[in-house]
Amino acid sequence: MRRPELLVPASSLEVLKIAVVFGADAVYIGGEAFGLRAKAKNFSPEDMREGIAFAHAHGVKVYVTANILAHNADLNGVERYFQELREMRPDALIISDPGVFDLARKICPEIEIHISTQANNTNYGTYLFWHRLGAKRVVSARELSLEEIRQIRAHIPRDLEIETFVHGAMCISYSGRCLMSNYFTGRDANQGNCTHPCRWKYAVVEETRPGEYLPVYENERGTFLFNSRDLCMIEHIPELMEAGIDSFKIEGRMKTALYVATVARTYRKAIDDYLASPEQYRAHLPWYREQIRECTHRQFGTGFFFGKPGENGQIYEESTYLKEYTYLGVVSGENGNGWYRIQQRNKFSVGEVIEVMKPDGRNLPVTVRAIFDEAGNPMESAPHARQSLWIDLGQPLDTFDILRRREEGP
Repeated sequence: MRRPELLVPASSLEVLKIAVVFGADAVYIGGEAFGLRAKAKNFSPEDMREGIAFAHAHGVKVYVTANILAHNADLNGVERYFQELREMRPDALIISDPGVFDLARKICPEIEIHISTQANNTNYGTYLFWHRLGAKRVVSARELSLEEIRQIRAHIPRDLEIETFVHGAMCISYSGRCLMSNYFTGRDANQGNCTHPCRWKYAVVEETRPGEYLPVYENERGTFLFNSRDLCMIEHIPELMEAGIDSFKIEGRMKTALYVATVARTYRKAIDDYLASPEQYRAHLPWYREQIRECTHRQFGTGFFFGKPGENGQIYEESTYLKEYTYLGVVSGENGNGWYRIQQRNKFSVGEVIEVMKPDGRNLPVTVRAIFDEAGNPMESAPHARQSLWIDLGQPLDTFDILRRREEGP
């Protein structure tokens, strides 16, 4: 049985380092152009170089997205971008456009090419086509069932890898080919500028009653007719592995470090447990379920893996976000006398009980004993503004430990 790669998203250099420390085998990132997450923070050339070096020093691969559907005006910029990437040496480029594919083959032939899910890869003939052209890996369309993936594996060469999304947000449109954002706002989803109108609140208008907007009730937060459930396959690691998938991909290049750490750590343990023993994996299923629900998510489903979505698939009800924890910061250093530097993300106060989330699976409740500003002046609370702070929690911390707070209520 193949040992699958755990492929984790990163929106910034900080999140890349968190992904590496919390269990990723590979990380995928975007530069400042030509990827499908233009609204993400993304990586400057300097951050990309540092991120690649950090990942490689830890034995982790880095894949760079260049998966827009390119127009004529994009091609010269893509060519210059690939010339820069050739010097940075990421492990692979993720591409969907044939013209962009040709440029990558010409400019940086030593870098692997992975075919993005945006290319609608739904059959083994498509996989064989890209393999003949030199692709190392093809990302399956999210609309495929596990049985279809098994059939693809049976018809393609062993050295052609299958990458499949196993966790994260699902798109209302077939393989992300959506025109709603462009129609409503002029921002093209296939150029990386999606405004996510499928997540907006809608009402119904009856033809003979213009101007009368009728709400379609869902819950107390509103109606989200096009807002699909999130994908979660943590309870189906055995089926995913038996299908012959080479890389388990997590969605979320616009998510926080807390989200990335939580999902990476949980899937890392689930994969490793199953490889050690199926019984060990089954014994820890309650822990996986508990952990994976601790990051912000919509209701979970299994997408198309077990056929067309039904009771647990890509349905469009009760799909607003659920949030159990707030991300407070990440430890970035110490001063040797019990103070630890954090990059603070949300407000917390002296005397408050918070949690330290560690890469090894432990979640440690601690009380905030003291907070200091950069100059060492004491503070009663860390305000909402993002800043570097010193904290005393009364116990040793490690670089890249995550601080979080459990939220009250449903």
